[in-house]
Amino acid sequence: MYFEPYFPFHAAYSNPFMYEGERMQEEEFKLMKSYYPQTVQRIQERVEEECDLLDYEGSRLYDEYPDKYMLYHLSSRIKESIQPELSSEAVRESFLDELIQVMLYQEISRRRCRRHRCRRYF
Repeated sequence: MYFEPYFPFHAAYSNPFMYEGERMQEEEFKLMKSYYPQTVQRIQERVEEECDLLDYEGSRLYDEYPDKYMLYHLSSRIKESIQPELSSEAVRESFLDELIQVMLYQEISRRRCRRHRCRRYF
C-alpha cells in the first residue's frame, strides 16, 4: 500500500512574517527621508504625490520599458509645480532638473520593486 507524503494543513496558509522584511525596509527609507534637507523634502513629497496619482493597475509606471519622454514630462510637471516655492531659494536650474529626475526615477524604481515582490507571492 502506497501513502502520499503528509502535507501539513498549516503550510497552506500564508506566512505571517512574509512582509516583515519589506516593512523594515520601508521604515529605514522613512528614517533616511527624515534626514533630507528641507528643500529636498518638499520635492520628495511632490514626487510621491505624482507617483501616487499614477499608481494603479496598468499604469505606465509599471511598463516593462517605461517611456523616457513620459518620465521627462512627468519630471517637468513636478518642476513647474514646485518652482514657485523654490523661487526664493538659490537653486541652479540645471541642478533642480537633475535632482527631480533622480528622485522621480528612484521613487518609481522603489514602487516597481515593491509591486514585483508582492506579485511574486500570488
